[in-house]
Amino acid sequence: MIALNELLNLSKACTCGNQHFSISIDEIVISKNALDEAVAYLQKKSFKKAAIIADQTTYDIAGKRLSALIEEEKINYEVVIIQPNEQNDVVADEAALIEAMLGISQDAEVAIAVGSGTIHDITRFASFKMGKPFISIPTAPSVDGFNSMGAPVVIKGVKTTFQMQSPIALFADIGILQSAPREMIAAGFGDMIGKYTSLADWKFSHLIAGEPYCPLSAKLTEEALENCVKHVEQISEVDEEGIKILIEALIQSGLAMLLVGHSSPASGGEHHLSHYWEMEFLKQNKLQVLHGAKVGVSAQLILDLYKNDVLKLVSNSAQLEELRGESKEKLDMVIQQQHAVLEVLHSLPEAQVLSGLLQKLGGPLRPTHLGIPSDLVRNSLNEAHLLRKNRYTMLAFWNEHVGNHHYA
Repeated sequence: MIALNELLNLSKACTCGNQHFSISIDEIVISKNALDEAVAYLQKKSFKKAAIIADQTTYDIAGKRLSALIEEEKINYEVVIIQPNEQNDVVADEAALIEAMLGISQDAEVAIAVGSGTIHDITRFASFKMGKPFISIPTAPSVDGFNSMGAPVVIKGVKTTFQMQSPIALFADIGILQSAPREMIAAGFGDMIGKYTSLADWKFSHLIAGEPYCPLSAKLTEEALENCVKHVEQISEVDEEGIKILIEALIQSGLAMLLVGHSSPASGGEHHLSHYWEMEFLKQNKLQVLHGAKVGVSAQLILDLYKNDVLKLVSNSAQLEELRGESKEKLDMVIQQQHAVLEVLHSLPEAQVLSGLLQKLGGPLRPTHLGIPSDLVRNSLNEAHLLRKNRYTMLAFWNEHVGNHHYA
């Protein structure tokens, strides 16, 4: 994983011309005694009172031990346990956000997220709105958002990402991460292999719609992805080195997002499908599926679509000219950038490659494994791009220029 000081130097030397955001993380610690180091950090920063945010499971896994260590050092603290909804899910929705903000006392100087992605999203949002910094303590290597600014939350049934704040420090205990359920480790790997399509979508959006693009951020994300793929066997064995590689990759992906101040390096069409499925499950009061598990599956669907339908369309100059005659938006740029777009498409792996990687970790491979029916898959492919209208993914391009789609 890239060191913070090295990232700062690379950021200064980057010539992409886009705004780079300052990274306000003091420390990133990945070790067997990370909780002790978290308490030492509280002392170093002279925090007099901390608010621990967790759900019951993550409190039992790490929060209790952290509380005891904080108490030993005579630092005041409070614990806010986020309650599950009627489906026994902890969801980052309005109820959970209010619960966190009501639970954090005005005199608490720092919030500590003890949990996986959802607890971090809730803490990130609540702490930012209350004007307090937060510290990240991941309990599973399941997502890449621990150290990002983005908080994907559900407001009135719609999944929306708000740019809030990054943690001021992150402490990942290897022992705790190794003990995480296997499906959460597979989910973290699934979130990482979704970068194949997110990076392709970001480059496409830059080429066709002029979205700002940073080669440094893209390179950081790609390096994290490649390191995971290269060491998939070690990760599947859940040994210390394998879990360290996975959590470092997830953190580096978060740093890449921090650098540019948005999630484009790590979130494209595959995430739009995942968010669409999540929203539909909420409407139907169904138990939620792990985010990374959905991304690992949705990335395969997106790859199939891009490597077949989109590639076929972009390769057909006559058809592109015909569509341009219908005054379709952005077709001029696709024609101008045809060679560059084809390069992006040809660089993508086949969906079967992702399936083989996920199989090594025992992760779900198809929508049916997640309880996602074919009509929901079809609807998401047709509509999920509308969730982020400010991003012109290849999924959006396909929807604009193919229509009446046949995926099921």
